[in-house]
Amino acid sequence: MAVPPTYVDLGKSARDVFTKGYGFGVIKLDLKTKSDNGLEFTSTCSGNTETSKVAGSLETKYKWAEHGLTFTEKWNTDNTLGTEITVEDQLLKGLKLTLDSSFSPNTGKKGGKVKTAYKCDHINLGCDVNYDINGTAVHGAAVVGFEGWLAGYQMTFEAGRNKVTQSNFAVGYKTDEFQLHTNVNDGTEFGGSIYQKVNDKLETAVNLAWTAGNSNTRFGIAAKYQIDSDASFSAKVNNSSLVGLGYTQTLKPGVKLTLSALLDGKNINSGGHKLGLGLEFQA
Repeated sequence: MAVPPTYVDLGKSARDVFTKGYGFGVIKLDLKTKSDNGLEFTSTCSGNTETSKVAGSLETKYKWAEHGLTFTEKWNTDNTLGTEITVEDQLLKGLKLTLDSSFSPNTGKKGGKVKTAYKCDHINLGCDVNYDINGTAVHGAAVVGFEGWLAGYQMTFEAGRNKVTQSNFAVGYKTDEFQLHTNVNDGTEFGGSIYQKVNDKLETAVNLAWTAGNSNTRFGIAAKYQIDSDASFSAKVNNSSLVGLGYTQTLKPGVKLTLSALLDGKNINSGGHKLGLGLEFQA
């Protein structure tokens, strides 16, 4: 193993099987374009079929590769503006520095983050300092890896309260075709997942979660099958008898259609099921 993943990416392969290819109760349109000079535009529009609320966002990104710089501007329909400047592999190979700011003209709310990340063989470290109206918070994370084994720790320290408000541990094992992930959050939330790539077309995942003092265990199983190079089918079910189905089809290069449905297995005839539609354009 060269560089281990970040803490938030531990168990990501299993989560992707459960989450990608679905969009229940949402109609979503994504548009991604890239100009010849490297300027990238990403716009997203989504509508909730239950609340009829429509949300949108616009992002522009420019990479100055020879200097390791990335400039990002963001805007959303909540009228929040964001600016992000990232420098990578310049001061030190593997070191990434990011300045992230946000401003809401309607409310006057301001926020800022200073993010640092460093990665090398067997180690992945991160430290973010978040400044906002609630005070200053420091988020730290570290992951070490050796011969497929992974161990990580994540914490949050709130300076205003002078206490650690989050303390999470994770242990796992990772190969190209199999991944095992377990985690303990704040000593009360326990979770685990297993991911297996059965073959080039089939991926499966299982997850478990429970809370201390509660005997109810939450679990689910999911699978993704690559029908051909342009189409895939996804399915998942949990212990609440909620069944999710998803179908993704590449209509032509740069155009992708996603259809999804969430069925309540305990109340098939009473309705309340959710449908989703997604359309992505990329040029």
